[in-house]
Amino acid sequence: MTRRPTPPLIDISACCPRGLESPLDHEAAQQLASVLKAVADPARLQLLGLIRAAGEACTCDLTGPVGLSQPTVSHHLKVLTAAGLVHREQRGQWAWFRADEERLRDLGHVFR
Repeated sequence: MTRRPTPPLIDISACCPRGLESPLDHEAAQQLASVLKAVADPARLQLLGLIRAAGEACTCDLTGPVGLSQPTVSHHLKVLTAAGLVHREQRGQWAWFRADEERLRDLGHVFR
């Protein structure tokens, strides 16, 4: 199976420094849309909330609260990681995640 390359991290503050107060060019709109797609899923929002509340969380502790299988949770965490909204750290056989608070703040500023 061929793995798709991870897309480059999108700098939300660079693409939308003034939020949506002025028109976005096509590239900036595409970049912002890819980050918004990452959070436009109820399971991903739940995972983000759980990770933020705990400070950091292991994949093994996230399956129960969201009621999803480990492979599904791992997929959602991969999407959040690719969008730069969480950071992943491998510890033994488990992956641990923590939220990128600065990126989340930048995302919040888009709609102010």
